[in-house]
Amino acid sequence: MKSAAVVNYAEAKGSVEIREIEKPEIGEGEVLLEVENVGVCGSDLHQWTSDHSWPVNYPVVLGHEFGGKIAEIGPGVQGWKTGDRVVSETAAVIDPLNPMSRVGLYNLDPTRKGFGYGVNGAMTRYVRVPARCLHHVPDHVPFEEACLTEPCCVAYNAVIMNSTIRPGDRVVVIGPGTIGILCAVMARLNGAHVAVLGLEADRGRLELVKQYGCEGLIGSADEWARAGDGMGADLVVDAAGTSATLQIAMALVRPNGQITKVGWGPQPCNFTLDPIVQKNVRLQGSFSHNWPIWEKVISMMGSGMLDVKPIIGGVWPITSWLEAFEKMHHGEVVKSVLKPV
Repeated sequence: MKSAAVVNYAEAKGSVEIREIEKPEIGEGEVLLEVENVGVCGSDLHQWTSDHSWPVNYPVVLGHEFGGKIAEIGPGVQGWKTGDRVVSETAAVIDPLNPMSRVGLYNLDPTRKGFGYGVNGAMTRYVRVPARCLHHVPDHVPFEEACLTEPCCVAYNAVIMNSTIRPGDRVVVIGPGTIGILCAVMARLNGAHVAVLGLEADRGRLELVKQYGCEGLIGSADEWARAGDGMGADLVVDAAGTSATLQIAMALVRPNGQITKVGWGPQPCNFTLDPIVQKNVRLQGSFSHNWPIWEKVISMMGSGMLDVKPIIGGVWPITSWLEAFEKMHHGEVVKSVLKPV
């Protein structure tokens, strides 16, 4: 049985196309997941435009933000049954004996391989998933929202786990993409005053952040960051896909503040990092997520505390992947969601 899949087949720019692929065979500890919806991530776009900074196992089916129903159960799988509504974490391959994995931080296992670049992802009808990656989805949460659990977990890890944030803090988020907006949402949920900084081309996205109680700023956040005691933002979250924005973050952050960088950017910086020293600033990276974060985020979505509907710009069939990619790439929508056909 074959299904349509969005395949990144080579490193060259634009090397993505629809291919027919066989239904995967599952093994020990795995389930076969029938995909209901899969979100388009900025990293999918980076692989499409070939400006990514991570190794890719070509050819590979794209897609790591997904949910669906269990279609088959492999040997040794316990606690799951066919028909269960689930979402999946992204760490498809890990070394359980790695020191990071042993303390529950398997997202930091250097040998980790994720869906959509290391192994086949979910932009197709069926995907093979280790049962350890699965989480139950409440019946009342639709899959077009549940598939965004993954970027919500990225934001939770960046803002809640890897940043120091207190009610009343001033927080600037650089970059109004999916991750940036969700980081702003997490900061608002923790009682911070939040502004999201973008470019003129981001005006539509910056209007959207107002629905979450955040300010949208174009070009400069300096005046907003210093509107409190004049010293700058307590926390700057750099969620832009370029290295140069770190220089903006260093200018905006207050002395003894924090910069959390969650956006990828392979370009060299070509500027001094001395302000980090001079201001006594903490520079923190944030990558991926792990089991307890997923459980927290699903609970937040299920209770209505976390509402992702405003960022969903539309749902397209897998065969219309190019339109969905281009809508996101040109900033017409924040998040495109695909559905297998």
